[in-house]
Amino acid sequence: MSDAVIEKVDNDGVVRLTINRPKALNALNSDVLSALEAYLVELETHPRLRAVIITGAGEKSFVAGADITEMRDKTPEEARAFATQALRTIKRLETLPVPVVALVNGFCLGGGCELALACDWAVASENAVFGQPEVLLGVIPGFGGTQRLPRRVGPAMAIDLVTTGRKIDAQEALRIGLVNRVMPQAELENYVEELTKQLKGNGPLSVRGAKQAVHDGLDQDLDSALALETSLFALCFAGEEQKEGMGAFVEKRKPNF
Repeated sequence: MSDAVIEKVDNDGVVRLTINRPKALNALNSDVLSALEAYLVELETHPRLRAVIITGAGEKSFVAGADITEMRDKTPEEARAFATQALRTIKRLETLPVPVVALVNGFCLGGGCELALACDWAVASENAVFGQPEVLLGVIPGFGGTQRLPRRVGPAMAIDLVTTGRKIDAQEALRIGLVNRVMPQAELENYVEELTKQLKGNGPLSVRGAKQAVHDGLDQDLDSALALETSLFALCFAGEEQKEGMGAFVEKRKPNF
């Protein structure tokens, strides 16, 4: 691991971003957000992008939150600017056209939980700890937690977490729908390998279309969302990917996407 605050590894279109401040439990400061946003801007035009995996360096922490030492003396105007920077960066992550997966290894608190919420799904190690403890510091979540958390786990559970500041373990996070899977720390890398193989075997344009249908449809009424799905489904038949996929099925061979 280098001294860069974000490490990027590109495995044939499956890109892994590692937040690299292990001594600070990978806390988010302005430098981390700037570096992360710069990589995300690059990924928006990556010609062969299949998926993005985001994690934290070390075994103790995904992201333990925003950097309190940087925040403590901010004025209201400076706090607004910091939150705006974070929201803009996290929105770029959320709106990438490919699946984005949070690989949660340890503390996932405050800004870390908000970062994970912007991912399409999250996989956690058994030692992962989640929470929005901002009220314990005299503030509220400022990186999207009050809005994305209720959309993920429901308003009652979200208000519970953001007003008590309590922390939950990986199994409770799984039960309430905050994460998709929980596994031993040692199995996380195997999961990444299997996920990479699986995604590389799927039609890249159809994966993008499926994500777009879900994301864009959630902001529409059901009839409009179904019309969107129909349009995206029909569009699949305009290219070679559908022909290769269905042809391979009929010919009983693996498709070559």
